[in-house]
Amino acid sequence: MRLVRPDEMKLPPLILASASPRRADLLEYLGVEFAVEPSAAEESAEEHLTPEEICILNAWRKARVVAKKHPGRLVLGADTVVCLGRAIFGKPRDLAEARRTLESLQGTGHSVITGCALICRDQHRERVFAETTNVVFRDLTSDQIDRYLAAIQPLDKAGAYAIQDHGEMIVEEVRGSFSNVVGLPLGRLQRELEDWAARG
Repeated sequence: MRLVRPDEMKLPPLILASASPRRADLLEYLGVEFAVEPSAAEESAEEHLTPEEICILNAWRKARVVAKKHPGRLVLGADTVVCLGRAIFGKPRDLAEARRTLESLQGTGHSVITGCALICRDQHRERVFAETTNVVFRDLTSDQIDRYLAAIQPLDKAGAYAIQDHGEMIVEEVRGSFSNVVGLPLGRLQRELEDWAARG
């Protein structure tokens, strides 16, 4: 079966409801034309929800806020969480919390889950999904953690790390989609956009 190129898809004009430059870079890689409009939706971390449910809910909330203003557009919202079991590691408040996060993750495996939501109000259509990637950290010494934190800006990153920024300093293995850890599961998103266009 031949993959449909992005420029062949019959999609409504696309909006990325995210302020993340990393997500914009990834979406450009797919070759899809899009505009960027960050969402004002507040993120939730309700304790009764699983990490996957939380990131799907947040992605949907982000997309819904922007879709209300642009009913004829296809809006993509996304949310990425780093978790160890049911413990979720969000963006650290300061360097001390960033250090504690990396100390908790070092020498073990954890999950990175990205939830995505596609909404087009004029078409009365919504689609939500999530992708999980397993990441294994090296055994890290205190000095190695300090060097990594000095090499990046950890405060705007879930889990206090960015795999694309000196990830080789801390990551032993990635099982699954690499782009998912950066912020968008490109393979899954490509298939979802193809399906959306096919169902037009």
